Order: sequence, then C-alpha cells, then structure tokens
Amino acid sequence: MAIEYTEEQLNNFDKTTIVQLFLTQQSQLKDIDHKLQLVLEQIAVLNNHRFGKSSEKLDTDNQISFLEVDGQIVFFNEAEAIASLTEYDEEEPAKPRPKKVKGKRAQDIKDLPIIAVNHMMSGEELIAEFGEDGWYQLEDEIFSRYKFTPAKVEIEEHHVGVYKSKKDNHFKKAEHPGYLLRNSLVSASLEAAIINAKYVNAIPLYRQEQEFERYGVNITRGEMAHWTILCAERYLAILYDYLHEKIYDYHVLQADETPVRVTKENRTEGDKHYMWVYRTGKMYQDHQIVLYEYQPSRNVSHPREFLREFQGICVTDGYQVYHTIEKEREGLRIAGCWAHARRRFDEAVKALPKGSQKNALGYLALKQIQAIYREESKLCDMSPKERLEHRQLTVKPLVDAYFTWAKESESKVPAKGKTHNGLTYSINQEKYLKVFLEDGEVPMDNNSAEQSIRSFCIGKKNWVMIDTIAGADSSAIIYSIAETAKANHLKPYDYFEYLLTEIPKHLEEKDNSFCKDLLPWSDKLPANCRKSL
Repeated sequence: MAIEYTEEQLNNFDKTTIVQLFLTQQSQLKDIDHKLQLVLEQIAVLNNHRFGKSSEKLDTDNQISFLEVDGQIVFFNEAEAIASLTEYDEEEPAKPRPKKVKGKRAQDIKDLPIIAVNHMMSGEELIAEFGEDGWYQLEDEIFSRYKFTPAKVEIEEHHVGVYKSKKDNHFKKAEHPGYLLRNSLVSASLEAAIINAKYVNAIPLYRQEQEFERYGVNITRGEMAHWTILCAERYLAILYDYLHEKIYDYHVLQADETPVRVTKENRTEGDKHYMWVYRTGKMYQDHQIVLYEYQPSRNVSHPREFLREFQGICVTDGYQVYHTIEKEREGLRIAGCWAHARRRFDEAVKALPKGSQKNALGYLALKQIQAIYREESKLCDMSPKERLEHRQLTVKPLVDAYFTWAKESESKVPAKGKTHNGLTYSINQEKYLKVFLEDGEVPMDNNSAEQSIRSFCIGKKNWVMIDTIAGADSSAIIYSIAETAKANHLKPYDYFEYLLTEIPKHLEEKDNSFCKDLLPWSDKLPANCRKSL
C-alpha cells in the first residue's frame, strides 16, 4: 500500500529524503505503467480473438531491406528498417475481378450424366402454325440446367435362391452379398451416407435423425451411433491399421492435437481428452496419409507409442513432449513451426493501436518472418535436393539474421508482454526452427497438420461432445479415412461405400495385405471414387 504524507511532513523532509522519495515513487509508477500495459494488451488480445479477424496475413507490397556485409546478410539499423516499413499506403489494393474463362461452364459439367429432355411440337400444332404446305426442322436449340434429386431411402429385398439335392439332401444357396451387421437393416450405402454426413459435412446424428423423419424413415440417432461404432471397429479399423504401418515409410511426418469432451469419461470439469493427428509431410504431393488417434490425455506416452517405429523428422508446434521423445530416440528428429513463432508477434501487433503498430518491434519481427516465407514460397515446385540448395543460398541468411536480431532485441521489450513472449519462443525454439534448412523434404511450418485437424474441430462445434470412449476411438478411425480420402482427391461417400462393401469379403484372410488394393491411390479403386480434377 502507498504511504501518504501530509504537507507539513513533506516540508520537514530534507532534500536527500525528498529526492529518494521521488525516485521511489517514480519506480513505482513505472512498474504500475508496465502492469497496466500488460493488462491492456491482454484485453486487446482477448477482444481480437473474440471479435477480430482470424487472418494472420500481413501486407506484402513493401519488403524489408537487407544489407550484405562480409558475405553475411544483416538488417539495416533498426530505425532505418522500421522507417522503410511505414512508407506505404494503409489501404490494401483492391483485388482485380477474375476474368471469365471461355468454356468454363462446359468444363464444369462435362463429367455429369446427361438426361435428354425433348420439347417438340405435335403434328397438329405444326399444321396449325405452318399450314398444310409443310415445314422442315432445323437444328435443335439446346440449353442445360442442373437437375437435383433429393435423397431417398428404399428397401432392397434380397431373394436368395435355395436349392436341395434329390440324392443326398444337401442344400446350396446362390451367391449373394454378405451383411454388414447381423439382423440389421443397415447397408454399405446407408452407413456411408451417415458417415459422410457426420464426419465430412459435420452434421450431428440428431439432425440426420430429423432428416430421415422427413423422408418417413424411423432411424434413430442411437441406431446410427451403434452401426457406426461397429462398422469402424470391425471393418474400417483394418484399413486404419494398414495405413498406420504405411505411414512409417515416409521420411517426414507432421503432428498436432486438440482437446475433445468425452462426457461419460470426464469425471471432473478439469479433465481433458485429446484427439491427436499425424500426417505425411506437406512436401509429399501424392499418396498422403492422415491419421487421427484418440487419447484420454496429452501425456508423452501417446506420441511415444504412436511413433514407436518411425525413423525420420516430425514437424510439431513446439510442444515439449515431442522434444522429450527426440532425446530418447536416435532415429527421430523434431522440427519446429514458424507459423507458431509468427503468431505471437501477430497477437502483439493486433493488440496495439493502429497508429503505433508499424513502429513496434513485433511488427518488425513479422516483416522479417514474412521475408523468410517469401523466399521459401519460391521453392515450392523444386525437388527436395534443389530446394535444400536454394534454402542454403537464399533462406538461411535471412533466418540467421532474424535470430541475431531477436537475441539483441529481447531485452528491449517489457517482460511477460506478447512481443517478449514471441522473441523468447523463437530463441528457445531456434534449434527446431532451423531444421527445415537442413532437409528439403521438411516444411517451414505445421500448417498442414492444423488444417487436417480442422474438420474435426468444425464437427466438434456442432456435436459438442463424444459420449463414450468407443465413440471417440471410432471417430478417430473414420476421420482418418475421410481426411486421407480428401487429401488424395477421392469422394468420401463413394470411397466409404466401396470400403464397407469390400472389406467384409476379406475378414477370413490371415493378413491385411488385401488393403493394398483399397488404398486411396490404388489403381484398383472404381472410377466413381475419384474426383475429376
């Protein structure tokens, strides 16, 4: 608590005491101002999270300046660099309207089936119009329109021929498809539709139940949940395990996780369950694999077990458990995420008044990271070997300059603020953030993993929670196959229907080698499973 002095007491103090008192109060005011700035920054960040734009884009029309000294690229002095950044128009240039492409409509509909609808005049109408003298028909005028047929549910009544021998009385049934679930009306087409609606289009089961009611069909959410869990456990899990084995063949993986509520298992309000995602590296354009895994915690044991046979580089967001595993394993290396390093500065800048944003150290940090991204973006079409060579020539000097600047600037900003937090994060993660410079297959950031988990997060907002552990495990399996299908340009509904038709035929086989023909890139897949590119 601050001490209050009366005027009489102050008049009795000598000069030395007055000076000391003034210095003490000055220090207290400085400390109060620092705490106030931190509070204001936190409020601004929270308001931006709630009401602001989620985009982290920074203007690209003004580039930061660099200077080469003794073969090393360094920044101009700080004041000059910041001044150069502020010399541009606040308004973003208007985006040009896209030009119409000739033949685009025909290209869009070329793969759709065509139903001819004829509109012809009758003989009586022609006579009434042209008289008895006659007429001749010109080339038809043709125009196209989309025809949409709403979903419908029908009953397939399978009649299976049963035959009996007159000699030894043995029976024989005609060949017929097996059932997905005994004594159930569910079919591969219906279950694929339920899965596609929930796990691809984020439509909760209770809404699907309402939609079925509108078609006059009584299928409850409980039935749908039961069917989905059993189909995931019995059939789709086989392909999931096969994909888990295949993912070890890749040199670079990316990983992320997000919390999820599992209501019947959350005993206290603080309990958090997690959905983890592991995917093949962004640089691999073909044969992508995306795998989800449900776990009841964020413990190091989970990625340790999932990656137990993986030898290579895993890109993560800086979560410490991955670094712990790296120390335990010789063949595993962890790479950092530049998007996470950048995000802290973006929050710091957005928390400032607009007029002072471009004079902030956080803004200069953003421009430097932007320059690194700009050079990296020029290398996306190169082979890993070429990309590595160019990274060493053009990207590495910018990265080295950034870390030199970050270490010099850390002491210039208030501790515990967002900018200080961003600088500290970068410095602590330097080892991991530089890994991409040593391997052409490693991406700069972990955005691909975040994008892969986004479908789950969108669905989570709609259905809010998972009821049981079995439901969480089956969700992980289904999301894995859905996201892998999308990443490989398949149509999820058709792919799920095909899998639920084919996998039951192989349950008696001793191994899962048949899954090779079911992979998203297999040439054995039916053409209707593939999107037209």
